[in-house]
Amino acid sequence: MSTPLRLAGVVRESIVDGPGIRMSVFVQGCPHHCKGCHNVHTWDPSGGYDGTVERILEEASKDPLVCGLTLTGGEPFEQAEALSVLAQRARAMGLNIFCYTGYTFEQLYAAFDTHPEYRALLMQCDWLVDGPFVESEMSLMLHFRGSRNQRILDVPASLKEGRAVLSELN
Repeated sequence: MSTPLRLAGVVRESIVDGPGIRMSVFVQGCPHHCKGCHNVHTWDPSGGYDGTVERILEEASKDPLVCGLTLTGGEPFEQAEALSVLAQRARAMGLNIFCYTGYTFEQLYAAFDTHPEYRALLMQCDWLVDGPFVESEMSLMLHFRGSRNQRILDVPASLKEGRAVLSELN
């Protein structure tokens, strides 16, 4: 049985969406509508195209240079259930998981009771870039993030401590 995703696109080899050579999965649909967003085409949840977890994993398995999967968008947590399946299976293949979100870790953590799929996805992530893109905080000097308000979090440590823990990648 295939697990559907609504996609804006997939970049098979990226060096700007997390550490190492990564496959970046751009999901379709975003409620944040950040001013200055460079992925405006991903906002409409009915845009993009249909894809599957299985197809993404098949493509990732063909590239021995890829060390990780990046979940970006759009807003990955709008498709958290399907992406948690993708991330779990990618981890089983030996890939690490880097995820972007316009939500803060604190917002996601507070919603665990009403959105258990948020916890399921976060449990599969190694790193999380959290917070909305803020155009007035934009900096081209930041690694793997667009604005100074965004943080790169160590997700396993953050979940263990119940608070945002910065990653060494900051």
